[in-house]
Amino acid sequence: MQLQGKAVRVNIYIGESDRYQGKPLYMALLQFLKQEGAAGATVTRGLAGFGAHSRIHTATILDLSVDLPIRLEWVDQPRLVERLLPQVRQMVDAGLITVEEVDVVQYAPGRRPDPLAQPVRDVMRAEVVTIAPETPVADVVTLLLQEGYRSLPVVDGNGRLQGIITDGDLLRRAGLAARLDWQTEMPAQAWQAQLAALRKQSTTAVSLMSSPVIAISANASLRQAVQQMVTHQLKRLPVVDDDDRLTGWISRIDILRAVEYHQPAIETAVGAAAKPLSKGASIAELMYRDVPTVLPQATLEEVIQALEHDLRRRAVVIDAERHVLGIISDGDLLRRSQQAAHPGLLARLRRLMGNATPTEPAPLLAATETAADLMSTPVITIPLTATPAKALHLMVQHGIKRLPVVDENGRLLGLLGRASLLRGLL
Repeated sequence: MQLQGKAVRVNIYIGESDRYQGKPLYMALLQFLKQEGAAGATVTRGLAGFGAHSRIHTATILDLSVDLPIRLEWVDQPRLVERLLPQVRQMVDAGLITVEEVDVVQYAPGRRPDPLAQPVRDVMRAEVVTIAPETPVADVVTLLLQEGYRSLPVVDGNGRLQGIITDGDLLRRAGLAARLDWQTEMPAQAWQAQLAALRKQSTTAVSLMSSPVIAISANASLRQAVQQMVTHQLKRLPVVDDDDRLTGWISRIDILRAVEYHQPAIETAVGAAAKPLSKGASIAELMYRDVPTVLPQATLEEVIQALEHDLRRRAVVIDAERHVLGIISDGDLLRRSQQAAHPGLLARLRRLMGNATPTEPAPLLAATETAADLMSTPVITIPLTATPAKALHLMVQHGIKRLPVVDENGRLLGLLGRASLLRGLL
């Protein structure tokens, strides 16, 4: 199961003699958390302490039978904690429960020489937000933005996967003004007007979703998941059980994180089959060379034309000698451009997603800002001579989707993306 980044730690302080339905409370709590798919919990026994009753309990030789303090520590995904905590509180009749945010830097069962052989269930995210087919479009969009997701699975009353709703589905079928990760960059007034328009629609999830959905079994190997993603150009896969019930979710970054974690074991393993990132395809073979570029003095219109060059929605800012100065994404335009609320800019950006109609107006944009004003900098780059494993480490460590590839003098040669690294794993 995937657990990395922001998480929640729950500490439960109870007594050793506390019981629930005839068994020790700490064991009942552990069994409940395990049954509900929690990431893990640990019970520790204190030497001494006192609580709400102000009685001091010790573990001295004279007091072996006293009620010693017990602490159960549980770290998990925020949504799972939110769901299970009410039942935990009901089980704890007398005690103390605290909740705090933590940053998980590692959660794994141990390194393997061939991480792609492990089952999908070991890496997937088990706690998945779903919607019903009859969910109104406004609720779909609101939920996506509240949770920070880019897609939602649609399931029936038995939890069976019916379809999936993505950015593209909302742009094509719901008339969303901009893709989801742009919404927070839009003026509040524009967002409220858009939401009001969505609430007037009778559209529901069943008419928005893409179906049938390519899914993967929880028992399948990570290698099979990679093959599915590469073959069908997918960023994520729903995970189902033998009855097509949704049990989890796995994305490209989940797989790349898993492989990066196992890299020390890969490097020391014997045999080419156990070295998916150190043998085989090189960065030169995996990167794409047709990279949209602009000079720092390029106008907003020239930047947009560069972004329209392909579907990757990135343009690299270079100097006259092709040294990398910055990088511009469609999101950068909404964050930094003076024209962020201009209908023409939104129309052009919608076209980058392949969802604009041929008659949609796309006027030229007149603005004084240049690529130097719009770009993100500094840019992390990767030398052509580096290993794919090094590129993987940089992407995972810094949360980068695409790395500019440079020669020994820092001149741009190409771009390496997550999809390219997945291909390299095969």
